[in-house]
Amino acid sequence: MTNATLIAALSTLPDIPTHLAPMTPPPAPLPTLPAWHALEAHRRELDGTHLRQLFASDPDRVRHLTAEACGIHLDYSKHLVTPATMGLLIDLADARHLTEHRDAMLSGAHVNTTEDRPALHTALRLRRDTELVVDGTDVVAGVHEVLDRMATFAEGVRNGTITGHTGEPLRNVVNIGIGGSDLGPAMAYEALRHYADATRTFRFVSNIDGTDLTEALIGLDPAETLFIVSSKTFTTLETMTNADSARRWLVAALGNDAVASHFVAVSTNAAEVARFGIDTANMFGFWDWVGGRYSMDSAIGLSTMVAIGPDNFASMLEGFHDMDTHFATAPLGENLPVIMGLLAVWYRNFWGAQTVAVLPYDQYLARFPAYLQQLTMESNGKHITTAGTPVTYETGPIYWGEPGTNGQHSFYQLLHQGTTLVPADLIAFARTPNPLGDHHDLLVANVFAQAQALAFGRTAEEVAIEGTPPDLVAHKVMEGNRPSSVLLTDIVSPYRLGTLVALYEHSVFTQATIWGIDPFDQWGVELGKVLARNIAPLLGHGANDADPTADGLDASTADLIARYRTLRNPKEHTP
Repeated sequence: MTNATLIAALSTLPDIPTHLAPMTPPPAPLPTLPAWHALEAHRRELDGTHLRQLFASDPDRVRHLTAEACGIHLDYSKHLVTPATMGLLIDLADARHLTEHRDAMLSGAHVNTTEDRPALHTALRLRRDTELVVDGTDVVAGVHEVLDRMATFAEGVRNGTITGHTGEPLRNVVNIGIGGSDLGPAMAYEALRHYADATRTFRFVSNIDGTDLTEALIGLDPAETLFIVSSKTFTTLETMTNADSARRWLVAALGNDAVASHFVAVSTNAAEVARFGIDTANMFGFWDWVGGRYSMDSAIGLSTMVAIGPDNFASMLEGFHDMDTHFATAPLGENLPVIMGLLAVWYRNFWGAQTVAVLPYDQYLARFPAYLQQLTMESNGKHITTAGTPVTYETGPIYWGEPGTNGQHSFYQLLHQGTTLVPADLIAFARTPNPLGDHHDLLVANVFAQAQALAFGRTAEEVAIEGTPPDLVAHKVMEGNRPSSVLLTDIVSPYRLGTLVALYEHSVFTQATIWGIDPFDQWGVELGKVLARNIAPLLGHGANDADPTADGLDASTADLIARYRTLRNPKEHTP
């Protein structure tokens, strides 16, 4: 697919103010909208209705409640919806001006209202021949300048023309980051291992717990190890603590002069990068309009590009771009991210569902649910609207999950027979990069069977007819009516990963627009970081004489500090 359609859509947008106006919610509070009341009434009408009835009453239900784009087939017919439900949800999206907010985001308006900046992750995958001028700058030109530098570096590492301090090839790559600077690259590497350079070792360090870095360095030769340090400001506590320790490990083996040959930076702070000892020619930048959780296809993905090569990285960007184009141009009722976002709103606000399970049936996507946890919950875990008023409705469901049949032998019991409604996304692939006997057919059979069992369950009559003893019948009944989507596509590949990540990105945006919240800030992350910096000096060696209460700490925190000191240095406190 070319990007002509998206370019045309962007070029015909009306003049949109670049300050706060584009994300200002409609004047009427969400729960007072007629569309909201219509959905509340419709929800009451569905009380007592079972998916068995809905399928029996509409022979064309599957045709009505499926959609397809970018090679992904979405079957949402097993949800607690009818075509009328979807029409009402689209009415709500229209009432919340979803298309206008979408267009504002894509055009570079300052949709990140609390930080007064654009949220232009979609520009990271616009093609080279596109021009998108935002605040007087063609952002696409800047994106491709960085991508070109990344490609040159990645190829140099891969073909051995870029070596370590002693001339050895860089066979080990350690990515040091946290949040989006870790979850994206780590997830992408696991997802695309089949395409990765098998002659190299890739490890990912994020936790400030020293165990994380210690374990990552086991078995690595410093002379063959490249560190990619990802921090926009190059001051992130966890990242720079780990980077400083990694630097000491390298210097102990190779000396100070080796740092520039074994460390590169993904950052915008040239002064701090140079102070660390990294050549700023090996600093790869990104922009304040890219949030961390939306950044895996920026320079944050440098480790991904080294692993899979520039061509495969470009294929991943193409997948992102094609889903962006679909989101930008498809009618709302046929728009995959919109459908998924509206379903999330339907269950969160009208059924009281607190979580969404994401269940990828491919081992390569083992880290995909963890990646989505940050994408969804850091984005939509908000209780204040863009207008600065408290919300009066639920936002941000919890996303969680595990891959494949592992989850079936873990938490599916609750999905089938628990007292909590958990909508689920089951992701299935028609082909596998690793065909082995009938493994893959059995895997996909489980996807279809689980969706069927969740939807239709098993009645007491069906259990009894199998010869089940009467006293066990109730235990074996599964009521069904548990909603799920099946996303069926071809194979895990760089392109496919791009489409899947973009699908969930735009679903998150759809939800946020309905709720009138800003999905691009994360102020809730900041308080704990500030408090930790204040507490840390009270815990370090030599701090035992400091009185925690003198710093105005609460009694519980002061007591915990005192107990920590005792446990950390028991000999100092032995009577």
